[in-house]
Amino acid sequence: MLNLIHYLLIALAFNLIMFIFAYRFKTDKLTDISYALTFIFLITLGFLTNNFSKLKFILFLMILLWAFRLGIFLFIRIRKTNKDRRFDSIRENFLKFFGFWFFQGITVWIILLPSLVLFNSEGKISVFSWIGFAIWFIGLTIEIFSDLQKYQFNQSQSNKNNKKDGWISTGLWKYSRHPNYFGEILCWIGVYFFSFSSLTSIEKIFSLNSPIFISLLLIFVTGLPKLEEYADKKWGRLKKYREYKRKTSKLVLWFQKK
Repeated sequence: MLNLIHYLLIALAFNLIMFIFAYRFKTDKLTDISYALTFIFLITLGFLTNNFSKLKFILFLMILLWAFRLGIFLFIRIRKTNKDRRFDSIRENFLKFFGFWFFQGITVWIILLPSLVLFNSEGKISVFSWIGFAIWFIGLTIEIFSDLQKYQFNQSQSNKNNKKDGWISTGLWKYSRHPNYFGEILCWIGVYFFSFSSLTSIEKIFSLNSPIFISLLLIFVTGLPKLEEYADKKWGRLKKYREYKRKTSKLVLWFQKK
């Protein structure tokens, strides 16, 4: 049986190997895909190295589905763009680029805390399991549809010919400026509740770091701030965009303001 430190070391080692290839060939094609692969690698180890239970199997499938969906989406996206602008300032800098990969390994480990603890426990189904599954399912559905809507929007010929109106404001994006991140946060809140009844009191408190961490990361660090800054620079001068920003919720899906 692997403990939490083992999982952390494995996550870091896996990302270190991926970093070596990414830095050597100066490619962005491995960065996001490796994020999904780290999830798949860790949960597969957690599931296969512990006793089987229906609850663990369901959780394994939940995260596997989430990670495969994300990995395929990111693979398709990076094949079309060939590079990720987030890494333009650090791709050539060994320490900064290594720092990204190191942090990515830690990030996956923290997000997976409730799941890894559950895999190492007996695991029991309760009302919290079903509540958690429902929250996770809603979050995954929101994430899938918002990513698909944005991808289709970016590929549409009308958007390519109209650069002044290049932001999406239809579908789920009419009710949130970042519905994909809202769905992502819901997914991991759902996983936490799904695992809740199988954890001890200390494990419940410790594992709470997972939904808190991913929420803080997306809302205040790597997600919303960078995308909002990029959008303001590109469209902030346009009255139509400023109106969309004023009327539309930043994260949570909600009706537009009058």
